[in-house]
Amino acid sequence: MTLLDEKRTTAPVPAPPTPRSRTAPWLRDLALGIRFAAGGGRSGWTRTLLTAVGVGLGVTLLFLAASVPHALDARNDRDRARSETKISADPDAVGKKSDTSILRISADTEYRDRTISGYLMRAEGDHPVHPPGIDALPAAGEMVVSPALKDLLADPANALLKERFPYKITGTISDDGLRSPNELWFYAGSDTLTPASGGHRVTGYGDPAPTPPLAPMLVVLVIVGCVVLLAPVAIFIATAVRFGGDRRDRRLAALRLVGTDIRSTRRIAAGEALFGSTLGLLIGLVMFLVGRQFVSHIEVWDVSAFPADLSPDLRLCLLIAAAVPLTAVLVTLSAMRSVVIEPLGVVRNSRSRTRRLWWRLLFPLAGLGVFALTGKSGEYMVVNPYALAGGAVLVLVGLALLLPWLVEACVSRLHGGPVPWQLATRRLQLSSGAASRAVSGVTVAVAGAVAVQMLFASMNADFNQVTGQDTDRAQFYAVSEKVSGTAAVDTIAKFRATKGVDQVIGMIEAYASKPGKYADDDMRPTTSFNVGDCATLREVARIDSCADGDSFVVHPAHDEDMAGWMDKTARKGEKIEFESGSGKKLLWTLPADTKTVVARKDPLGEERTGIMVTPGAIDATTLPGAVTTTQIRIDPDVPDASEYVRNTAVEIDPGMRLVTMMSVERDRQYASVQTGLQVGATVTLLLIAISMLVSQLEQLRERKRLLSVLVAFGTRRTTLGWSVLWQTAIPVVLGLAVAVAGGLTLGAALCWMIDKEVSDWLVFLPLAGAGGALILLVTLLSLPPLWRMMRPDGLRSE
Repeated sequence: MTLLDEKRTTAPVPAPPTPRSRTAPWLRDLALGIRFAAGGGRSGWTRTLLTAVGVGLGVTLLFLAASVPHALDARNDRDRARSETKISADPDAVGKKSDTSILRISADTEYRDRTISGYLMRAEGDHPVHPPGIDALPAAGEMVVSPALKDLLADPANALLKERFPYKITGTISDDGLRSPNELWFYAGSDTLTPASGGHRVTGYGDPAPTPPLAPMLVVLVIVGCVVLLAPVAIFIATAVRFGGDRRDRRLAALRLVGTDIRSTRRIAAGEALFGSTLGLLIGLVMFLVGRQFVSHIEVWDVSAFPADLSPDLRLCLLIAAAVPLTAVLVTLSAMRSVVIEPLGVVRNSRSRTRRLWWRLLFPLAGLGVFALTGKSGEYMVVNPYALAGGAVLVLVGLALLLPWLVEACVSRLHGGPVPWQLATRRLQLSSGAASRAVSGVTVAVAGAVAVQMLFASMNADFNQVTGQDTDRAQFYAVSEKVSGTAAVDTIAKFRATKGVDQVIGMIEAYASKPGKYADDDMRPTTSFNVGDCATLREVARIDSCADGDSFVVHPAHDEDMAGWMDKTARKGEKIEFESGSGKKLLWTLPADTKTVVARKDPLGEERTGIMVTPGAIDATTLPGAVTTTQIRIDPDVPDASEYVRNTAVEIDPGMRLVTMMSVERDRQYASVQTGLQVGATVTLLLIAISMLVSQLEQLRERKRLLSVLVAFGTRRTTLGWSVLWQTAIPVVLGLAVAVAGGLTLGAALCWMIDKEVSDWLVFLPLAGAGGALILLVTLLSLPPLWRMMRPDGLRSE
C-alpha cells in the first residue's frame, strides 16, 4: 500500500451538513427592520416618532380606561368609610347615646351651581368617633374643610359664601376622607344640636353594605359606552402604525433590488412596525405615569380623581403590552397584501384590484345578527354583556371597513371643477386609503355617540321622573324644626325680607287630634293644622274671601273618604288637641263659623288638607311639636338671589333643609353613568382631534416634495390650501354619512334589545355638527405646517 493509499483510507468522513435554522431569518429580518426604524436618519426618526406618538396617545387612553374600575372602587370605598355604621356586633349599641356617640345633621348647600356637602356635629361623650380624614371633631364655632372648599372660601369674590360659614377653619380633611380632590366637603361643630332639633345619632363610621347593583338598562349603557369609547382608540392605533407607509415601501423596493425576497421584505416591515409600536407603548406608559400626577388638578363634568386612584389592573396592562405590538405587526402585514413591491418600484392600488364590498358588509350584518339571536332583554332581565359588546364591536368595525370602499367608489366618479377641487379629487383617486383611515376614528366615534344618545333618549322616562313641582311659582322649599318661641314666625319674616325674594308661602305646621281617651288599638282621629296669612292660604286652597282671624277646613279635591276622616277631628265649634313628643298638650276651639274649602296644589305639586287658620286666630308660637315650611319664589333679575336665600336659611337655622325645586328629578345612578360617558367622550374626542392632526401632518410630510414642485411651477398657496381642505372634507362628509346611518341602525337595534321605542331620530344633528367642526379645526391647525412645506428648499434631496 502506498502512502497515498494510506492517506485515502485514513481520511475523515465529512460530517453531514447542519440544517439551516428557520428562526434565524425571522430574527435577522426583524432586527434589520428595527435597525431601519431606529437608524434611518432624520427622515426615519421622524416617521418612527410620528408612529410612536400616535400609538402612545392611544396607549395612554387604554391605560386610563384600564384604571377606571380601580378608580371607581377607591371612590366608593372612601364614600362608605365616612358613612355611618348601620350594622354592629352589638345591635343594641347602634343608635344609643354613649361616650363615643355623636349627633349630626346634614348641612348641604349649593353655591353658583356647585354642591357643598357636610355636617353639623356635636359630641355626646368624651371620646366621640370621628369620620376618616380628620383627627378630632371640630369644637363649636369651628370647622374642618376640604382643600377645595378652603380655596373657595379664601377667594374674595366668594364673600356671599363666606357669610354662610361663620366658623373658624381649624384644619383640612385629608385625602382618605374625600371622594375626589375637588370635592367641596366640611364638618362643623355645634353646641346647640339636639335630637329635637333634627340631630341624628351616629355611633360609628364605615358602612359595610355593598354598593347596589346597576339596573340592567344601565348595564347596557355602560357596556355600549365602553365599546363606543374604546373602538376609536383601537382604530387610531391601527392607523398610526401605517404612518410613513409610502416611504417604507420605496425603501423595501430598494431592498428587493439588492436581492431580498417578498417574505423578507414583509418581515423587515413587521420589524419596523414592532419597533415603532413598542416605542409608542413606552411613550404611552410614560405619558400616563406623568399625566396622572396632574390629574387631581383636572376636573371634567364635575369629576376628578386622585393620582393613586389611576392604578390599572396588572392583567389589563399585560394585555395592552401584548396586544399593541401584535396589532401593529398584523396591520402592517395586512396592508402589504395590497402593495406589490418590485425591485424597480412599487405598484399600489392597481385598477385590477378594486375594493370589494361583500366581505365588508358581513361585519355589521353579523353584529345585527348577534343582537337578533340574543333577543330582547327587557327592563329587569339580566343582560348578556359578551353578546352586547360583541355585536356593537362588529357593527362599529364594519362601519370603519365600509368607509374606504365608499370613498373610493365616490371619488372615482368626480371629474372637472376648479383647480383646488381637481387637485384634491385626483389625490384621492390615486390614494384614498390614508384619508379614509384618518377619518375612520371620527366615523366610529360619531356612530357610537349617536347610538348611545338614542339609548339615553329611550330611557329618559325611566330614570327622569316628573316631580309635578311648579318652578314658576317657587324655586326653593325649606323645612326647619327650630320653632321654639317666635322662631317659626321669624323664619317666614326673614325670608320675606331677603334680597331678591318675591314671595314666600310660609306656614307653621302641627298636628291636631280629637280629644279623649282611646284604646291602644284604636286609631285616633288626626289631621294637619297649618297657620299662614291669607296670601299663603290662597296658594294652597281655593279661598274666595279671607281676613286675618279667619279659619278654614280644607278638603281634598277628589277624596271623600279622607274628607270624612278629617271631619272627625275638624268639628266646627268643638275643641281640638295639640300634643308634642314631650307630652305637652294644648286645647283650642275651632270657631263655629269656620269655612269649608277645597285644596289646590301648591308649588310642590301636593294637596295640603286639614285645618288652616290665619295668625289672628291663634298664637302660633304656642303650638307644640310644630315645624316651619316655606316655599320661596325669587326674582330672576336679581343677581345671586339664590345665594341670598341660602344665606338667610343658614342664619335662621344651620340645620334647615333647603331644597332647590325642580320639575324633573334624575336617578342618581343614571346621572352617574351619563356623567361618566360624557367624561369619556370628551377625552376620546380630544384624542381623535390630536390623532387626526398627527395623521394630517404625516400626509403633508409625505407630499412635501410634490408641494414644493407645484409651488415652483407657479401654483398659488391658497390653491393648495383649498385643495387640502377639500381633500379632508370629502372623506369627512362621506364618513359622517356612514356614521349617521350606522349609528341610527345600531341605536335602533339596541333600543329593540331593551324593549324600548326610539323617541328621537334627530339626535345625530349636534353630533354630526361636532364631527364637522372637529375636522375644520384640524384642517386650520395643519395650514401653518403646510405653508412651511411649500418652499423651494423642499426640492433638495440627499
